[in-house]
Amino acid sequence: MNPFNQKPMSLLSSFQNWKELYPKPYNKHEVDPYTKTRIILMNGTEFEANWFSHNFARHVTDNDLRRELAVVRSIEKQQQIKISLLKPCNESALEHTISYEQLAVDLTAELAKRESDCYVKKALDFALLEDFDHLYRYANLLEMEQGIQSERLVGKYTEIMPGRPTISHHRFNKDNVKRNINSKTADKQTVLNTMIITAAEQQTMNYYMNITNLATNDLSRKVYMEIAQVEEEHVTQYESLMDSSATWLEMLLWHEYCECYLYWSCYVTETDAYVKALWEENLDMEIAHLKKAAELLEKFEGKHWQEVIPDGEFPAPISLHENIEYVRGILGTTVQYTGLLDDYVNVNELPADANFFQYQRVINPTTEIVPSHLVIDAHIRSYGKDYRFEVAPNPIKELRNRTLDNTQVGRTPDTAQSTDFFCNFDRTKKDK
Repeated sequence: MNPFNQKPMSLLSSFQNWKELYPKPYNKHEVDPYTKTRIILMNGTEFEANWFSHNFARHVTDNDLRRELAVVRSIEKQQQIKISLLKPCNESALEHTISYEQLAVDLTAELAKRESDCYVKKALDFALLEDFDHLYRYANLLEMEQGIQSERLVGKYTEIMPGRPTISHHRFNKDNVKRNINSKTADKQTVLNTMIITAAEQQTMNYYMNITNLATNDLSRKVYMEIAQVEEEHVTQYESLMDSSATWLEMLLWHEYCECYLYWSCYVTETDAYVKALWEENLDMEIAHLKKAAELLEKFEGKHWQEVIPDGEFPAPISLHENIEYVRGILGTTVQYTGLLDDYVNVNELPADANFFQYQRVINPTTEIVPSHLVIDAHIRSYGKDYRFEVAPNPIKELRNRTLDNTQVGRTPDTAQSTDFFCNFDRTKKDK
């Protein structure tokens, strides 16, 4: 599908009244896990579009342009709030958190598996293991607090077990800034991947930052506090991959194209008829937004949309599905890696004075104050072992002990074995 070839609806007809804006929430006992994750993904995508537009408006002086941005922005805010209200009242914030982390795992894996740029794929694979571990930590918290086993919430599509331990995620943020792509030379899927994952991780960061102080006990508040800081690191990493050389209007076009692509992907993969109709409704709206972005690009910069996106045909749709073997493969080969400026390095090879070790000593002076460790320790003391859903033993033998939380893997040299990252299509190829 090429959205540029579609006839757009009028912007005015996109606005909805209060009754139309309030959707029918899903039934949390019956909904497919990937319907929930698609809802979270599109909530975050709309936030990113709206927030980008706000920042755009703060960096231009032409009020005609700012008014055009304001109209589209208000529609996208309506879209976001309607999508967010698909979550039912009786689904707790912590239950919803499990879906956030399932999205992070399976979306990241899906994007990584189709990524042709070795450097971008490495970034995806690196953060994948961290979100995978977050799912495990929150799942243990959920069972302790509400007696709910998260394997039911994820439909047993996503394993729940330790990844790179969360204590090892804390890096000096200089080491999370990576090299940006160039949207004019990069593969279209790569451009979309960097935008999609940035929006998704930003949504997760915002969600955790907003609900941390609403959690009902100290341990929950502390776990959200810690993992929200890791999500800040992830957003820093992913946003640094995006093309920072493109103009505001060029990126506006890419944002609207990305939204069209994601709504189309959700529409063709959705199994819930009611939600599927909402994806189609929003796709129609985004086609109108894309046309407006193309008009603004031509009016204010004298560029045709094909100078920015030469081929408007969508890549294959993003499909959220089970990725157990892929995640196991990345865990088994890269758990001992951390960030180092533009790249990633095995902790075993870091110099003793590396920023990573210095920052770890500041923020984790003792494991007894680290919330992500305390939650597993508390579960073990209450239940005799941690909570997991595994199809086989953990690929990392140091992470198989269910009665003791490992706080060394990924942060202490020589505590686990890792080989290296691999590229798609040619696993012998190294990134440049």
